[in-house]
Amino acid sequence: MAAFALPLGMTAAAGTPAQAAAVQCSVDQKANDWGSGFTTELTVTNRGSAAIDGWTLTYAYTGNQQLTNGWSGSWSQSGKNITVRSAAWNGTIAAGAAVTTGAQFSYSGTNTAPGAFAVNGTVCAGAHQPPITVLTSPAAGAVFSAGDPVPMAATAAAADGAGISKVEFYDNTTLLGTDTTSPYTYSAQGLAAGSHSVYARAYDSLGASAESTPAGITVAAGPAVVATPAQLGVQQGKSATFDVKLSTRPTANVTATVARTAGNSGLSVTGGASLTFTPSNWSTAQKATISADASGTGAATFSVTAPGHGKAEVTVTQLAAAKEYDARFLDLYGKITDPANGYFSSEGIPYHSVETLIVEAPDHGHETTSEAYSYLIWLQAMYGKITGDWTKFNGAWDTMEKYMIPTHADQPTNSFYNASKPATYAPEHDTPNEYPAVLDGSAASGSDPIAAELKSAYGTDDIYGMHWIQDVDNVYGFGNTPGKCAAGPTETGPSYINTFQRGSQESVWETVTHPTCDNFTYGGDNGYLDLFTGDASYAKQWKFTNAPDADARAVQAAYWADIWAEEQGKSGEVSATVAKAAKMGDYLRYSMFDKYFKKVGNCVGPTTCPAGSGKDSAHYLMSWYYAWGGATDTSAGWSWRIGSSHAHGGYQNPMAAYALSSVADLKPKSATGQQDWAKSLDRQLDFYQWLQSDEGAIAGGATNSWKGSYAQPPAGTPTFHGMYYDEKPVYHDPPSNQWFGFQAWSMERVAEYYHESGDAQAKAVLDKWVDWALSETTVNPDGTYLMPSTLKWSGAPDTWNASNPGANGGLHVTVADYTNDVGVAGAYARTLTYYAAKSGDTEAKATARALLDGMWEHYQDGAGVAVPETRADYNRFDDPVYVPNGWTGAMPNGDTVDNDSTFLSIRSFYEDDPNWPKVQSYLDGGAAPVFTYHRFWAQADIALALGAYSDLLE
Repeated sequence: MAAFALPLGMTAAAGTPAQAAAVQCSVDQKANDWGSGFTTELTVTNRGSAAIDGWTLTYAYTGNQQLTNGWSGSWSQSGKNITVRSAAWNGTIAAGAAVTTGAQFSYSGTNTAPGAFAVNGTVCAGAHQPPITVLTSPAAGAVFSAGDPVPMAATAAAADGAGISKVEFYDNTTLLGTDTTSPYTYSAQGLAAGSHSVYARAYDSLGASAESTPAGITVAAGPAVVATPAQLGVQQGKSATFDVKLSTRPTANVTATVARTAGNSGLSVTGGASLTFTPSNWSTAQKATISADASGTGAATFSVTAPGHGKAEVTVTQLAAAKEYDARFLDLYGKITDPANGYFSSEGIPYHSVETLIVEAPDHGHETTSEAYSYLIWLQAMYGKITGDWTKFNGAWDTMEKYMIPTHADQPTNSFYNASKPATYAPEHDTPNEYPAVLDGSAASGSDPIAAELKSAYGTDDIYGMHWIQDVDNVYGFGNTPGKCAAGPTETGPSYINTFQRGSQESVWETVTHPTCDNFTYGGDNGYLDLFTGDASYAKQWKFTNAPDADARAVQAAYWADIWAEEQGKSGEVSATVAKAAKMGDYLRYSMFDKYFKKVGNCVGPTTCPAGSGKDSAHYLMSWYYAWGGATDTSAGWSWRIGSSHAHGGYQNPMAAYALSSVADLKPKSATGQQDWAKSLDRQLDFYQWLQSDEGAIAGGATNSWKGSYAQPPAGTPTFHGMYYDEKPVYHDPPSNQWFGFQAWSMERVAEYYHESGDAQAKAVLDKWVDWALSETTVNPDGTYLMPSTLKWSGAPDTWNASNPGANGGLHVTVADYTNDVGVAGAYARTLTYYAAKSGDTEAKATARALLDGMWEHYQDGAGVAVPETRADYNRFDDPVYVPNGWTGAMPNGDTVDNDSTFLSIRSFYEDDPNWPKVQSYLDGGAAPVFTYHRFWAQADIALALGAYSDLLE
């Protein structure tokens, strides 16, 4: 049974006796519902100033709920009305205190939560609402000089008649100071030079608290000129402005000079070339105007200088007169790269999201993924195309290589790897409670056919691929800093971590986050290893997991950087980075193999499915991951490598396969890398055709290891080159085949490949997919839009016959609900853009533009493009996390890990998050919280869609 919180109604009840008038109360409720019955837990809180001596709780249901039994009180039912009388031991509720009572009910039909509660006849309020807190100073984007005080101020208002008791001011998680009287202010002293995220937290007289929206500020090393935005686009014949001010109050007037110092001479200062700041107006922005002539294009650097002050630089790019969407790209790019908006760590690493409280595949917003790094590389490639500046593209790859590709020190024992025995088999299980999975040496693995040629090509045993997830701010505290595995945990981030390890049913809410380098410092006696695999003994070890779609996206971005730089005559500026992308693609072939290098095709039984030899263990698709690991002890070393059991339709990338097999600059060095990618390209296109439903959407995927344990699939399961059709490969909570985003991501890659190659098979798949997607997309008269969100599937594809492929008349998709999600809309718009540019489809072109315009006109804010999201799934913060009986350990912050653990209990840091009160209110029975998230990948996808539309259709 999954726990969930039911919202409280506020409907008045009749029959209030006069003697109960002084009672002030609230009732919070939670329920566990299994469809024919449920348990309810009711918490009665005394909100008054006097104790309640003896209580009777009354409420009513609207359906046929029938009381079975109750506890912590005397429960009775009359018709639909429920009465609970206090027990002898819990009859007194002190002021501000609470008691909890509960019961079990049966029902049929609909189980609607009760609308109102009364204690001793007085109607109770719902859960107390936290105060409203607004940070009024400093403003987001403000710049200060080191040594100067940062003035902080906030307003706060309490709910439900409570008062404000205090307001605290924070820099990230560091408490700076407190004020107990209005107006709430604090002068923050000694903030170090660099970027800071500051916010205020207000507390009310009933103990509730809430935080303001954080503001990103910068502290300069000394007095400085401040210019915003740092990126600006100006179309031919037009002008644009940027703001100039000082970081600190001067003692006398200061004159700032604005001048073009490098680049395109078609851009010039036509206003604000000399700006005077006084001791009174130093923090008031003044405008500098940049105008573009009627013919030129390209970027220029404008420097703003002032005596005794650090200079500021603004990059201004002159665009063709018609390039409105390039101007939009630079506008959004400026927001993404503005330090005040908080997309990046101090190391320049892109966070998963600006907001810290977010749980999806990463379980914290200031983690990051290889996905985010790959989007950064592509974003900077598009920036290079528009501006001609390729330093940022090269820099993005360097940042990724430094922080997300494990160094030799992180993978120190690869030299012990035995390619004839890549790994010891361990079965995957359906649910987390079936773990640890016992290692089984009797199930032989096949041989690894590419290890030797990779070592020959690159002169190393180490793997050149990204790990998939990183705790950038070291919130957990594992301290797996890149390059420091052997040295043990450090105190600062960024830190490599791992999460999912326990089968298809393990959602993010059921994971135990753990370090990639397990030195037994945290966790239990064996670190975290014995939660996942069963063995006779455990050695300290390192292990990394690669997400192939991210590495392939990085290769895809490098392809475009290579093309665009060549068009500008600047191939030499990107050639070294493009060569690194080719190297990454060479290692990415590990995603093409069965998990244990067993022979692909009708593979049943861990001991009976034959071990592979040569390339017969390759399915040539892109599977969900590849992984590698080994001992930390280099004197007694060992190492292993595995592929994945599942290939998902949404992970394929024919564009990367095309680049690695057909483009000279991206040709892998290894002996067979190019031909493997050529075969993969053909296989991926066949895979899409095999998975395409009757309507046009692409279904789940295939596996060479049914249930991850080489089990016997159900009779009649369709096959693709001997691999079994899997409706929802990899994960089931939620099902991996239902998110429309996988459709948009994957088809965008097919559309790019079709645009570059004209491939007829790719066009046929796209023709059908685009018709289906457009038929399910609505653009409203005001420019807002809706597109598919959740997909539902039925039936199955025909078994693949390469000489006569089936039509899949029995495979169907329906759309369960629709969304205006901006990140997916960006990917969808890009798909339509590349398809329309090659095919001439006018509806696809019009819809791509409508999606981009709709987002731009309706969903922009100061940090990017975003829409509110209701997160009903956040009732799962209290979900239990399976830990075997008798296993005990601790997280780095001291959170206990045992059989009573929940998602939240081993992540207690969330209770200090600025947005936690919104979730706590929901857990206490309030409405599902609403968040507006700024995910890095989504902002990048939108920006890239703007750039692609400008390039191809504007």
